[in-house]
Amino acid sequence: MRIFNARDKHHLQVERIMKDLDEGLITTWPVVTESSYLLGKALGVSSQLRFLFALEYEYISVAEIRAEHLKRIRQLVEKYADLPMDLVDASLVILAEELGHGRILSTDLRDFHCYRWKNHRPFQNLFLPDS
Repeated sequence: MRIFNARDKHHLQVERIMKDLDEGLITTWPVVTESSYLLGKALGVSSQLRFLFALEYEYISVAEIRAEHLKRIRQLVEKYADLPMDLVDASLVILAEELGHGRILSTDLRDFHCYRWKNHRPFQNLFLPDS
């Protein structure tokens, strides 16, 4: 998560966006796992601990990905195999479908421009200036 990495090239832009958000952050466990790994690899344990603190104190909510979602995840991974889509991205499509909206904050501009939730609805990426 770029907000936890001050050395990331997108950090300042994400920080500005976050200040203007009037809603909470929600993610999925696959994103938490990948983010924790990447933070630890890039910045060490202290960055992982800040991230875990944000989760513990619910600055970021975590949605469950349940067994009933696995069929849809497999369908999404097959559909977007050319990009390719991984479990992390598929979990975010599932989250959009569960929440009923595709508002996302992602620097993965290519993939989330292509992905559709409910098969045809585009994501509204808050990282883009015209969102």
